[in-house]
Amino acid sequence: MTITEIKKKMKQAQFSHEEIDRLRNDDRKGVQKLISQYDSLQMKQAQLKKQYEEMMVYEKESYYKGKAFIAGIDEAGRGPLAGPVVAAAVILPEGFYLEGLNDSKKLSLDRREQFFEEIINIADTGRGIVTSEEIDRLNIYQATKLAMKRAVNNLIQTPDHLLIDAVTLEDVPLSQTNIVKGDQKSVSIAAASVIAKVTRDRMMTDLHSKYPMYQFVSNQGYGTKAHLEALETHGPSPYHRRSFAPVKDLITMSE
Repeated sequence: MTITEIKKKMKQAQFSHEEIDRLRNDDRKGVQKLISQYDSLQMKQAQLKKQYEEMMVYEKESYYKGKAFIAGIDEAGRGPLAGPVVAAAVILPEGFYLEGLNDSKKLSLDRREQFFEEIINIADTGRGIVTSEEIDRLNIYQATKLAMKRAVNNLIQTPDHLLIDAVTLEDVPLSQTNIVKGDQKSVSIAAASVIAKVTRDRMMTDLHSKYPMYQFVSNQGYGTKAHLEALETHGPSPYHRRSFAPVKDLITMSE
């Protein structure tokens, strides 16, 4: 085979282990370079698989206890000055594997979008949205818990157990595990973090089309320098959180 043919077949993962072993004895430099790239990719995939297995520990523990439907829950948007807080609940099918799944903040935009579509297509997902007005009325902590409850209620299947990123839902009659930095320790919570973040980012992109002066498409409502300068110039939009400083301070000053 030519090196081009080998490269194409290797890219499509069409070689058996026996064929790879034979290629290791091929003395062409181009073939040896491809073998080196192949070995590096195999090592990376093995590391990602190991990481995924480590992030399955809470799910496996719940399966062992007889739980069949385990929902991971996470939120996006607790800290911004504008926009809703969005939570997601995700029940992954047993045996599901998505290479590289991790905390959404550690993923590139393209990878988050790709994972979002894959998770939506195969998992039971529920989303909960709490508006800026509700945040002002309740406070952000209570609003976050309300978003999570709404996400659970929007699942098709009633879960047997909840894995939640650093929050306990006291009035939800389901067994729960509260996990600090859960989006880095549980694949179900990591999946929920992807759904919550992509959902919220898309909502903020829509708000940007109505209020481009705040640059919501790039800051997602967080208090960047450009965002704060726009607040000083234009005042708050209807979607800003009036209980959050410096929005609250600006409103007080204008009264």
